[in-house]
Amino acid sequence: MARRRYVARGVEGGYRIWDNRACRWWGDLYELCPDELLNELNGARDYAEITALLRKHRAQKR
Repeated sequence: MARRRYVARGVEGGYRIWDNRACRWWGDLYELCPDELLNELNGARDYAEITALLRKHRAQKR
C-alpha cells in the first residue's frame, strides 16, 4: 500500500491536515475530522470538489 500524501493529525482544539511530501501543515484547523476532504486530496484531486469541501468545513467552524 502506498503512503498517503495527506493525513489528518489530532492537535489541540481539533484536527489539521499534514502534507507528508512537503512536511508542513496544509489548510486550516478543523473541529471535526475532514475525512471527505482527505479522500479527495489523496484520490481524484478535483479542484472544484476540494473547494466545495473546504467551504463546507469552514462553515462548520462558525
